[in-house]
Amino acid sequence: MNSEIKPESEKSLNFIEVFVEEDMKNNRFGKHIHTRFPPEPNGYLHIGHAKSICLNFGLAQKYGGLTNLRFDDTNPVTEDVEYVDSIKEDVRWLGFDWGDREYYASDYFDTLYAYAVKLIEKGLAYVCDLSVEEIANNRGTPTRPGVESPFRNRSVEENLKLFEEMKNGKYKRGEKVLRAKIDMASPNMHMRDPILYRIIHEPHHRTGNKWCIYPSYDFAHGQCDSLEKITHSICTLEFEVHRPLYEWFIKELEIFPSRQIEFARLNLTYTVMSKRKLLRLVKEGYVNGWNDPRMLTICGLRRRGYTPASIRAFAERIGVAKRDNIIDIAVLEFCIREDLNKTAPRAMAVLNPVKLTLINYPEGKTEMLKGKINPEDENSAFRDIPFSKHLYIERDDFMENPPKEFHRLSPGKEVRLKYAYIIKCVDVIKDASGHITEIICTYDPETKSGLPQANRKVKGTIHWVSEPHALKAEVRLFDRLFLKENPDEVDEGHDFTENINPDSLKVAEALCEPSVDGARNLQSFQFERIGYFCCDKDSTPQQLVFNRTVTLKDTWAKISGKM
Repeated sequence: MNSEIKPESEKSLNFIEVFVEEDMKNNRFGKHIHTRFPPEPNGYLHIGHAKSICLNFGLAQKYGGLTNLRFDDTNPVTEDVEYVDSIKEDVRWLGFDWGDREYYASDYFDTLYAYAVKLIEKGLAYVCDLSVEEIANNRGTPTRPGVESPFRNRSVEENLKLFEEMKNGKYKRGEKVLRAKIDMASPNMHMRDPILYRIIHEPHHRTGNKWCIYPSYDFAHGQCDSLEKITHSICTLEFEVHRPLYEWFIKELEIFPSRQIEFARLNLTYTVMSKRKLLRLVKEGYVNGWNDPRMLTICGLRRRGYTPASIRAFAERIGVAKRDNIIDIAVLEFCIREDLNKTAPRAMAVLNPVKLTLINYPEGKTEMLKGKINPEDENSAFRDIPFSKHLYIERDDFMENPPKEFHRLSPGKEVRLKYAYIIKCVDVIKDASGHITEIICTYDPETKSGLPQANRKVKGTIHWVSEPHALKAEVRLFDRLFLKENPDEVDEGHDFTENINPDSLKVAEALCEPSVDGARNLQSFQFERIGYFCCDKDSTPQQLVFNRTVTLKDTWAKISGKM
């Protein structure tokens, strides 16, 4: 597992940047770089896609090039305009702009069809009547050659006629496919006469009913790169075995020779990255939609309070690897803490309140205390914090019979109320069942924070809110969705969903200081001593709702023995 975070000064070129600089030095593409981000519009983007977005756009920015946004929309069954819109929103939110270079594989369907005809004319493609299952069964194994299709040696004329009939809708789905004629004995399974076109009688979200045959991903992807003059086609490692096919098409079609380079996909602890598994989590109700803050989708991270800067910093810190590894999710959490520590205004909120009364403080008096909006900003302004006789503190900050190392409030002990005074517990009030309902204290008026005479020291400082000024808020305490570092690690007959954390969401009715009033959607705060929280879209003027973005410290490290 890789959780190392390297300082900027120690960073060197990653291996992709080395390739790019070599190509520019050798004038391979005219000292020019042009990348693309090519999502399939069949789902929402996740943190792994965010890494790819940062890599492709970042390379172009670094070397003065361009980046296209291209949707590889070759399967009308699974694709939807909803996904297209969400992808564009996510890329823009991350801080990248593709200008007027928004493309779709469907833009090139006519050209791709002409490419397929060219391969047929060269004797390098044929129409096959085998079913997809039969083709898979005849493909062989890595150590056993495949079996040639009985339709492999059809004439060029027959193949051209059949392919046109496929295009014109004469055949049913699955009745015929177009395959490349390469090598059924190749050690690379992807070179064993791969499928180029299949029949799908479904309307396309952009081309309507114009087509009933659609190119395979392998056939469309590389040719679209060439048509757009993409110099460096950056892919994840699973496409490494596809590269010989990618280059075969370039050679046989005599098209622009884009260079494919593979890097390790992002794997994070305590999460799943498979689009199929993310879809299951949504469809089976384990989460509340694609933008559930427990999901590592970009829209889920956004709703949880992650910032574009934190995700870009994360992508930069983990770097680009040649081989698969697993990144500790604590690195991602470190990046958002680092960003919000510098930018999030502070506020006090009590999540599990118990009443506290200062018996020697004047009844009905309200005093405005001062607290910095952000102490990390040397030019920070101050916020007003109302103080009164009746307060609320966290129930966990009081213990009637504390252990020796407990430095918060207990009978006869003193603590400082943050930004306020030193107080001393003199009594408690309990209900009939022995449950503490109120803590009785005195305050020392000579210990007001900020005054020269307030120099008496106590070991503990706790936060609080004033009872008559407290704002009620629903606080959603999101945590990691899975209990195991590798949720996919299950015994035979078991499922990854069995590793879901039953406490990944808890809801508390909190009391907050008035400075959070009017919080906007996605506005972040540091609730002092508790963590970072983000105002949710469900908030209304009558009911504030906050999502916990991350705790102040990595509490999971303590649980797992890392600290």
